[in-house]
Amino acid sequence: MSPPLVLIVEDAQPLAVIYAKQLERGQFASLHADTLARARALLPDAQLAAVLLDLELPDGRGIDLLQELRDAGNNVPVVVVTAHGSVEAAVEAMRAGADDFLTKPIEAERLLTTLRHVLERKQLLSIVDTLRADLATGRFEGFIGADLSMQAVYRVIEQAARSTATVFITGESGTGKEVTAEAIHRRSERRNRPFVAVNCGAIPKELMESELFGHVRGAFTGATTDRAGLIVQADGGTLFLDEIGDMELALQVKLLRFLQTGVVQPVGSDRTRSVNVRIVCATNRDPLAEVQAGRFREDLYYRLYVLPIELPPLRKRGRDVVLIANHFLAEYGVLEGRRFHGFTPEAESLLRGFRWPGNIRQLQNMVRSIVVMHDAELVTPDMLPAWLRAESAAPAPSDARPPPFGAELVTREVIRPLAEVERDTIERAVALCGGNLTEAANRLGINVSTIHRKRQQWRSEESG
Repeated sequence: MSPPLVLIVEDAQPLAVIYAKQLERGQFASLHADTLARARALLPDAQLAAVLLDLELPDGRGIDLLQELRDAGNNVPVVVVTAHGSVEAAVEAMRAGADDFLTKPIEAERLLTTLRHVLERKQLLSIVDTLRADLATGRFEGFIGADLSMQAVYRVIEQAARSTATVFITGESGTGKEVTAEAIHRRSERRNRPFVAVNCGAIPKELMESELFGHVRGAFTGATTDRAGLIVQADGGTLFLDEIGDMELALQVKLLRFLQTGVVQPVGSDRTRSVNVRIVCATNRDPLAEVQAGRFREDLYYRLYVLPIELPPLRKRGRDVVLIANHFLAEYGVLEGRRFHGFTPEAESLLRGFRWPGNIRQLQNMVRSIVVMHDAELVTPDMLPAWLRAESAAPAPSDARPPPFGAELVTREVIRPLAEVERDTIERAVALCGGNLTEAANRLGINVSTIHRKRQQWRSEESG
């Protein structure tokens, strides 16, 4: 990455040389123009970070150049340089759009500090302008929504993107954890390097180490060639570890070692390699509860839990559910050649009244189903699935007291083991979804890896 470039507009050659050396020590590059004409010739082609502008030049006043820049909409930061005691000139320059001013003679530290401040201010203003533009349309880096809870998330993403610290994203399934990770990557200085995502719950535990760290030929049965792991593939970029709570404890130790050393060792190899990668991880569980339960290493938790981001569930995002639903309606309407352009007020009310256990993923699948099965200009309540209409129309739970002891509802016959209810619920969902495990998981609001793991456990218990 090249250093910030500063244009020095100063007719006194000795001063220009001094400024250039001071800037070089402060990790800046510089160009020199000794007249307004020379400065005007350099401005169109130079990718400038800032201008250091003397107000008294042989062919005119520096303030004229400043006015030309601002009239042309050029907002490059300008620091004007005035003679000692020229307060009036400094005030005039600030009114004309200068970002700051310095009085001769200029101390090196003062020069560098002033330039850094104006550059930081420009960056912050750029972030604010971007956020305002995004929020005006209800969009931000793949997100749709302007609820206050999401605006807070957007601000944290902006701050996290400027850092290299590890990010830990929490939230229910379907709330957009991978979208968050991608947003952080795109807004960071690593945006032009790889973004590699891995679902720690979807890869068999016996293959996970090889997937992360790679392996050499012959390391295990089936390893017919050398293979670079995902960590190496993400070198210079971002590695997203989704559902990190599903990672087994033995592999957590190896991940911790990598985080501490920045060195990877492929399976079956005695060679190591240094890797520069930024880690972003996510889970739909309470990470601290997992630590307390002994399923997640405490030292790894504190190593990863540096910049936390908690994503709100869809049911807590107010009218965002309608914004998102309309987005999917427009997208799938074009894809399927339908005429839809919105929801009726009654349908919107039902959308807002539903709890959305599967969050955005569940909403997305529902809207696509509607578009495939119907063709109209507006989505009406009768087009919404029965399960949504039933819950949205149901009265809010009251503070009714539990039935008295001995009541007919509280009997041995109607109380079933929780494990049995869980299995029946999952298997029924899979059957209703025609065997599509991903759709069943979305409807249930859980990770598809959970269904795989549960069914494998049940088969093992039956065969045992």
